[in-house]
This record gives sequence, C-alpha cells and structure tokens, in this order.
Amino acid sequence: MIDPEPLPHLPGCYLFKDDEGAVIYVGKARDLKKRVASYFQKRELDPKTSALVSAASGLDFIVTKSEVEALLLENALIKKHWPKYNVRLKDSSRYASIHLTDEEFPRIHLSRRRTGGGSYFGPFVSARERDLVLSAVRKTFGLRTCRRLPKRECLRYSMGACSGPCIGKIAPAEYKARVARAEAVLRGRTRELIGSLKEEMAALSERQEFEQAMELRDEIRALESLQDRQQIERDKRYDEDVLSWIVDGDTVYLMLFKVYRGTLEGKEEHVFARTGSFLEEFLVQHYSEETPPEELILGEALDDSLVDFLSHIKGRRVRVTVPKQGEKRKLLDLAEKNVTVRFLGDKKKLLALAEALSLPGPPNVVEVFDVSHLAGSFTVGSMVQFRGGRPDKRGYRRFRVRTVDGIDDFASIGEIVRRRYLRLKEEGGEMPDLIVIDGGKGQLWAATQELRGLGLTIPVISIAKREEEIYVPGRLRPLPIRRDDKAALFVQEMRDEAHRFAITYHRLLKKKAIDA
Repeated sequence: MIDPEPLPHLPGCYLFKDDEGAVIYVGKARDLKKRVASYFQKRELDPKTSALVSAASGLDFIVTKSEVEALLLENALIKKHWPKYNVRLKDSSRYASIHLTDEEFPRIHLSRRRTGGGSYFGPFVSARERDLVLSAVRKTFGLRTCRRLPKRECLRYSMGACSGPCIGKIAPAEYKARVARAEAVLRGRTRELIGSLKEEMAALSERQEFEQAMELRDEIRALESLQDRQQIERDKRYDEDVLSWIVDGDTVYLMLFKVYRGTLEGKEEHVFARTGSFLEEFLVQHYSEETPPEELILGEALDDSLVDFLSHIKGRRVRVTVPKQGEKRKLLDLAEKNVTVRFLGDKKKLLALAEALSLPGPPNVVEVFDVSHLAGSFTVGSMVQFRGGRPDKRGYRRFRVRTVDGIDDFASIGEIVRRRYLRLKEEGGEMPDLIVIDGGKGQLWAATQELRGLGLTIPVISIAKREEEIYVPGRLRPLPIRRDDKAALFVQEMRDEAHRFAITYHRLLKKKAIDA
C-alpha cells in the first residue's frame, strides 16, 4: 500500500513505480498529497486506474513552483519513461502533409512523418485536395521534387514543371523568392500574394520587362485557380483546432479538426484508454509535439493552468472557446458528427460480425492472413491486424515462406499461422479475438490444425474469393451470410487489406531479385 502522507501540499509531478522500480505512470497535481491520496480513497475507479493502483508499489515525486511548470515537467517525464498507464497516442491516424525542406534549393514533397527540418503544411482531410494543392504549387513556382540534385536536366525541367536549379537555370535568390511565395500559399495567404504579384507585374510592364511580366501573369492565373478550389472559406487571419470526443466504455475516441486561416484542411483521429484526466493528458502530449493554434474550440472549458501551459508552448496567448451558437458551434457540431460516424460505425461493424459468427463479444483484435506467389516462386505471407474495427499497422507482419516448395497454399498458410502464434505463445503476447484466413475450406483446415497443435482455441474463419463465402471449422457448407451483409463486407474489407499487403511484399522481393 502506498502511503501519500510524506507528500507535500504543493504542485508537482508524482511517479508510480512497479515492483522492479520501473515508472508505470506520471501525473501532475496542484496539490500532490491530495491528488495521490485520491487514488486510494475512491471506491469506484475506472478499469485502467484500478489496474494502475494494483500494479503500483512505489512512489516518487518532484515539487515544482507552479502547476504550469508541473505540466511541462510531466510531459518531459512521460517522454523519458513512456509509462505503461499514461495515454499513448500510437493509435493516431496521421494524414500526409506537404513538406518544404530547408536545403539550399528546397524541394517540395509529401511526408507522413515530421522528422526532418523545414516547414510542414497540413495534414489534409482529402487526398485529392492535398494532391491538387501540391501539384498546383509545384508547377506554379517550379520547385524541385528530386531527392538529390541531378547533374543534367531532367524530364520535369524539359516539360516546364521545374525551374532547373540543378543546372543553374535559376539564380539562388530567385529560387528562394519562389519558395517564399509557395510557403505563403500553403499557409493560406493566397489573396495577399496575388495582390502583391499583380503590383509587381504592373511594375515590370512599366519597365517594359514583358517576358518576366508574362511569367508572373501565368503564376497569378494559377494561384487564382487554386484559390477558387478552397473549401469552407471563412475570413480569418489565424488558425483554429476543433476538438470533439466520445467516451465509449473504457475507450476515448477523439477527433481533431485543423482549420488554417478559415479553411478546414485536415483532421486527426486518436483512440486511447479512458482515465480521469484523459483530455488534459492528450492536450499536453499532443501540443508538446505540434505548435498550438491561436484558438482552440471544444465542448468544455479548460483549467487556467492548462491554458497557461498551451500559451507557454505557443509563445503567446492561446484562446480557448466553448461556443454555444454561431459559426464556431457549427464547426464543433461537424466535428462531433464526424467522430460519432467514424468511431461508432466501427463498433457497429464489430457487433454485426460478432452476431453473424455467434462470438461471445465483439472481436476487438482481428488478425487476417493471406499468401501470394508467382507460379510457385517468391511465396510470401502477410498478416494484417484490425483493432477496434480499423487497421492497426503497428501489428502488420510479413513472412517469407521457408518450408514449402512449389504451389501449396494450404501448407503455406499453415506455416505462417504456426510461426505467428508459436512466437506469441512463447513471448506471452496478446492473442487475437478472431483469425481470418484468405481462402476456402482447405486453407481453413490447415490453419485450424496448426492452432490445435499449439493448444490454442482462437475463433477462426476463412473467406473464399470467388463467391465471398465464409467458412467456419466443422461445417461443410458456408455460413448463410449474404455477401452484402455488414458483417460480410467487413470481412471482405479485412481480406482485401491482407491481400494488398501480401502483394506489396511479393513485388518488393521480386524487384530485389531482378535488381540483383
């Protein structure tokens, strides 16, 4: 039993530790003694907090001058220890951003990770709109896309899509000016840029520099075309983030809308375990990695210390708005609708699948297997994992089939199923709630035999490609499920993802063999 008596009535951070001295949770408090004591005084705790209290056998603390300082320290400690019971943002669905590098001649490209230098813009809700913006900016300003500067002109330069910095066709100062204009567009300042370019074009015409004036004219037309395609246009000179969430059982589903200068351009989805302070934990971790916006719109007020923390990270005051009506309320309603449709739709799929297969509960973790080969060569297997009804790419696995010669899908499925669950069994890993095999009765039989040999009783089904029929062990005929049923469509979706992943790996191995 942890004794909170030695703790002071001061702000700071507390660290729960397990039997081996490893930090399993980091929290902050305005009053350390009261906060820690509350864990052991409450009769009803949420499941995650209850598990934390049971696992905690040691306690450490650090006193800070203020609660804002405690928030900063809490985030640093979480990054250092990655405690088991703190909110993890690993389930985030990140959308691609546009990246302008900080090289001598910056290049523009798509990036899903913000690990390099330079500037990032996005993420974007729509891949189509994102690609449109990227293409328009790239062509308008002639920015390079190549990873390394070539030593001779490339096809993009020949087509007029690049200004050719690699071969000295543009001066460094002029290229930097183009990059600055591109950055202005990506930050949403299209209107201001068009106005200044028109003034510059008029000045060039007066000096009879007609060729340069015509180049600016074409640039202006491209920018005006891009401006016409902007969606949800609102007259704003600052950025906003809109947060909405739902709590379903022990899980929080959170949607974050990114609004740049009045234009809704991106969203992020996060799924994590519910705790008593989940919103605060999320905001601290998220905005320690990304710069907070000028305004945060959400459905409830924040503690003053948390607002001070966000303002500290931003470098100036962050406004927090809880709208009751008007335009901002509509934005919040839109976010609420999206989070409900997105996440509760996944739950409905799981419930439908559980009912169709007579499972004891919704299969939260599903692992799906597929095999791919080319006339018996380069045989590979894939396993994709769905968690909460959505792909969880952290759980994806690839297999190079080792023990099977020629074409034998049954034996190949058997091998990769055996390797997967033998390893999980030996390591004490988490077993899935359901296994799906791409194939018919033969593949299902092979997988079932391997599971029995390992002493595992995991529900397993297979789906045959031609008629999209679903088979279960011990039944000669497929289940009477229509192929357009919600459960059947979900199984098809998972099977298609496994097939895509297997084909991608197969092509990679084939390319390596050809290049060798």
